[in-house]
Amino acid sequence: MPEPSQSKNLMPRFAANITFLFTELPFLDRFEAAARAGFRGVEFHYPFSFDPADIRARLEAHNLTPVLMNIRAGKPERGEWGFAGIPGRKETFRLCVIEAIDYALEIGTRQINCLAGVKPPNADVRTCERLLIDNVRRAAEEFEKAGLTLNLEALNTRDVPGFLVSNTRDAMRIINEIGASNVMLQYDWYHMQIMEAWREGTTEPTRANVLAETMRLLLPMIGHIQFADAPGRHQPGSGQIDFPALFAHVDAIGYQGWIGAEYHPQGTTAESLGWLQAHLPQ
Repeated sequence: MPEPSQSKNLMPRFAANITFLFTELPFLDRFEAAARAGFRGVEFHYPFSFDPADIRARLEAHNLTPVLMNIRAGKPERGEWGFAGIPGRKETFRLCVIEAIDYALEIGTRQINCLAGVKPPNADVRTCERLLIDNVRRAAEEFEKAGLTLNLEALNTRDVPGFLVSNTRDAMRIINEIGASNVMLQYDWYHMQIMEAWREGTTEPTRANVLAETMRLLLPMIGHIQFADAPGRHQPGSGQIDFPALFAHVDAIGYQGWIGAEYHPQGTTAESLGWLQAHLPQ
């Protein structure tokens, strides 16, 4: 993997996840805050309680690209982390897909993230996977009609025990079985550091090559990248991940998408953005 100094044109496109960042402000005010901080794109999880016209107006006023949103996934406090692979929730997932497509078209988002869900206690994993594959395949058909991309994300099982897709291998196996050209991998460095590159007993940057090699091998299938440092899910520099090396690597391998900052700031959001300043035009 290249050292940061070897990348002379390091210009990843960073998006602020305003579900995580700028939470000191009301949601609609976070768009301006993100733009003032230097972000050119934003992403968010579930904006359905807001009028899409209001969101569109904020995006246009601050010249921001709406990079990503999520299909509605339920309430985590009830153990709900998506419906796509959950027996008995097929109709719920179908309605959430329709809602997300309509909303995305109104605000201009081209990519939507799908969460598979947490395996119910008495359910069979293979049954859940078959349902997930069938549901996402059908959703992909509707997304294709709308000209949209559907992402599938793996979440770590430390934070979300029992999540149905928890590593890159399983995510890619499912995506390949779905067989739709508009279903892509959403690759989150935080989740995959924990699941695939973790080293106990240290907070020093380590094994960045695991994440880097995965991105190099799967580059054509990666629709979106997100990050937070591990283990605390805070800003770069707070944990194990070697962010300067990975940012350089993303540039070196030719990744053309956005990179979403999806972390919980230590302190205010403004205090957490030292990493971003190094990548803004001087």
